[in-house]
Amino acid sequence: MVAMSLPPPQGPSGLKAAQLSAVTNMLALSNNNNNDTDDSNKSGGGGVLSYSQQQQQQQQRQQRDANPWKLLIYDAHTRSIISPLLSVSQLRSNGVTLHLLLNSDREPIPDVPAVYFVQPTQENLSIIARDCSRNLYERAHLHFSTRIERPVMEEFARLVVNTGGLSSVASVHDQFVDFVCLENNLFSLNVPQSYCVYNNPGATEQDMELAMGNIAQGLFSVVATLGCVPVIRCPRGGAPEMVARKLSKLIVEHPTLIRSKDGLHKSHNRPVLVIMDRNMDLITPVQHASTYQALVDDVLDHKANRVEFNVKQDGNATSAQTRGGRAPPVVRKKLDIDPDMDPFYSRHKFNPFPEAIESNGAELQEVSAREQQIRSKTGGVGGASTAVSSGGGGDSSELATAVESLPVLLDRKKKLEVHTSILQAVMNEVAARDVPQFYELETSLATGSYKSDPSKAKKEVIELAADPSKGNVNDKVRLVIVYALSNGVGNTSDIDEVAQAMKESLETKGSTISADGAGGSTAATEGGTHGTLTKEDRALLENGLRAIDYLKKLRSMRMIPTMSSTMQTEISGGTASSGSDMLSSFMARATNQATGLLAKATDKLGTMLGKTHKHRSTIAVENICEMRPNTEDDDYLYLDPRVKGDVDVTALRNAARAPVREAIAFMIGGGCYGEYQNLQMVANERRSVTYGSTEIVDPSTFLNHLAKLA
Repeated sequence: MVAMSLPPPQGPSGLKAAQLSAVTNMLALSNNNNNDTDDSNKSGGGGVLSYSQQQQQQQQRQQRDANPWKLLIYDAHTRSIISPLLSVSQLRSNGVTLHLLLNSDREPIPDVPAVYFVQPTQENLSIIARDCSRNLYERAHLHFSTRIERPVMEEFARLVVNTGGLSSVASVHDQFVDFVCLENNLFSLNVPQSYCVYNNPGATEQDMELAMGNIAQGLFSVVATLGCVPVIRCPRGGAPEMVARKLSKLIVEHPTLIRSKDGLHKSHNRPVLVIMDRNMDLITPVQHASTYQALVDDVLDHKANRVEFNVKQDGNATSAQTRGGRAPPVVRKKLDIDPDMDPFYSRHKFNPFPEAIESNGAELQEVSAREQQIRSKTGGVGGASTAVSSGGGGDSSELATAVESLPVLLDRKKKLEVHTSILQAVMNEVAARDVPQFYELETSLATGSYKSDPSKAKKEVIELAADPSKGNVNDKVRLVIVYALSNGVGNTSDIDEVAQAMKESLETKGSTISADGAGGSTAATEGGTHGTLTKEDRALLENGLRAIDYLKKLRSMRMIPTMSSTMQTEISGGTASSGSDMLSSFMARATNQATGLLAKATDKLGTMLGKTHKHRSTIAVENICEMRPNTEDDDYLYLDPRVKGDVDVTALRNAARAPVREAIAFMIGGGCYGEYQNLQMVANERRSVTYGSTEIVDPSTFLNHLAKLA
């Protein structure tokens, strides 16, 4: 029988910690406490062991305890689950000496146990059965990322028995951790091209059932990891209701979860899970961003908390190349950043990009000054120990404390310098592509600022989209898409005119900013001078035009809402002038910043300060959390797995309802960092908001998904 391994209950804000706990328990083999009992049942004899058998089992236990080292075997999917949780050094501290892909060529290591952490697919199970028959490892502890269906389990058991590998199988576990937790309040089911899957007009009913069932299984893993039963809210009809009902059924049928006391959650204070459809808001995934984390994901190569970008070498190292007429070499930088453990990133990832630059410069200046102060007192690095030992009294004690704090200070400085290089790379892209101009115009379109003057909206969109010195091809396509989806600014003929103007400008004038194919980064080209597009840019243009055509069809069939009527604009500080006031005081300190980035940002980033607006998903989640009448709280389906049938929300209005302390917003069809950040506007000191989606996509990737459906 498959063992049920539910992690300790945690609140949504501790989702990553709960998943990490489940994975480390798996690696510690702590789920296998009953293995010896299982062995006795396998050995026959009615479960009664002879003295010699008991001695043999005791020796085996002693050998396992004496050798804590193990191998970790995973597939590509489960590797993506482990990657944000544990580094290579952390795996080693958990006793993992070697970690290998399941479908790779692996040598026998017969004296070391292996932990298999894989999806329960037929292909994976066949490989595991072959490994067991060859006695590749001492024993195999099998852990599946999600539930293994009974017919599949029975087929695997027959295969293992027939191939003679049964004695190698130590234990089998369902882990229910089939999701990627990128940070405490952000997760993904890692379903590739999920928007295409359920919007494909050629998909059969069976295809849809399978796709929605897989999403429900992934959400069940999240619920099981949290150890609680949420209230489920979703729009009526379509993919959200299919997933919601399947998830509710899975929870009801689970023998442990439905009878639990909701872990740390009181029965009257359970989380609310809001399941939504990407088609409710197609602007957010393509709109330009203004915050640090969202911009990193937009303009750099960013995946699973790793950032990659190109850096041109300068200085003496490149003098030989430049003298020979060759361009300086380009180095590919790869940096890992932990959004929860990195102090600077956790504080500033949601901040406007200029504020992140300012804070980085100020903190780096402070740390450098403190470092210089300590080194001057100790006479440099070499004199530190001498100064401490020769001093006396209180001064000596203070100096010793200062010297002891130096390694911590240097570590903080190193992390800040990592962000300095990332900020520099983002700034290069933002400045080259004039991102703030696109952000400003798109925000005005999305929030309805041009409702009273649609001709002005069309004129300004054409001017920016047709300017060869502004933005790359994808930037222009994204602007046109925002224009097409905004309410009251243009009809189909206006959209055609704007798209045609962009196309003609790119084909005749080219673009001075061209994608270089590396993580969305750009480079200046000769295209603008010679009136030509590179092969890559021409492909991007054709792809973008297909995406625009697809959205025009959806708009004409009224299958998607236009956005400005459902977006709310807020101005940080209360007035429209607060952005410029903030920028003025901001730039007064520019000359004092250690990084020098702030002065460079003066002309480019002013429009990124001050303005914020609530996106469609944020409004929906807030209305449900605040229980506002005549909003989504009335319209959305209300499913409670603890209650049979649907719940009538109108009847609940006459009863006292507990305030929502924890909300989980889930988007079917792909999510993005801009939406994740915007949803935090609903969070406060009394409420946490966790965001999840079928996958996390950057704007360029989502454009590709739209184009595939054209």
